[in-house]
Amino acid sequence: MLKGGPLLFACLLAIFVFIGIHEFYRMALPARTVEVWPAAVCGTLFIFIPFFGNDRHLLAGGALLFLGFALLFLFRIREVADAAREIAYAMLAFLYIPFLLMHLVALRQTTYGIQWLLVIMLIVMTNDSAAYYTGSAFGKHPLYPLVSPKKSVEGALGGLVGSIVGTLIAKFSFFPQLSFRDALVTALFIGALGQAGDLFESLLKRSFGVKDSGTIIPGHGGVLDRLDSIIFAAPALYYYVIYFFKG
Repeated sequence: MLKGGPLLFACLLAIFVFIGIHEFYRMALPARTVEVWPAAVCGTLFIFIPFFGNDRHLLAGGALLFLGFALLFLFRIREVADAAREIAYAMLAFLYIPFLLMHLVALRQTTYGIQWLLVIMLIVMTNDSAAYYTGSAFGKHPLYPLVSPKKSVEGALGGLVGSIVGTLIAKFSFFPQLSFRDALVTALFIGALGQAGDLFESLLKRSFGVKDSGTIIPGHGGVLDRLDSIIFAAPALYYYVIYFFKG
């Protein structure tokens, strides 16, 4: 991220996308052992679209993905009653993983790209840590028991405070161009979206009847379990930077 340049950073993300799509298919479409490989490859290639610098390539890539996988599922049909659900899951895999994570590559190419990548990591990590310890110590009111019974309102609020601490650490250490307004807005907005990303992945796992997305990280689960907050935060921070950041 620091020394490799945008292309090498994109290659790192491509590895995460490849593994993440495998995890998603294992949860949502476990019987589709053939389709997961072209899905992982196409999703990996999708990460590199920002290097072309033209929105038409994004539209073309999205159209080709949809048409290609619609035809693939059409001619490899298993049960007619399950066809629409399986195609919807296949499309969700592309929108949820490579499309959203692709914004990190675009963020890396902005003027202060490295600093912003460190900011998003700080926001998410300080949010997670503060939410865990605050919730463990003071949590009394469930945040969203239907999706994640252990999370509390107190933990969520503590997480947002942690995100503010994270952005202030960035401002006073390596990112002086970050104004106090930027630090506060990004901490609250991106921090809240990160928490929503965590809840969304919990919703998916409950719907699919699994505890973790994978086992690649012992004690922590899969790649999607580690990136769930960043997946939601990435596009929001990118568009904040290009439309509102004046640094």
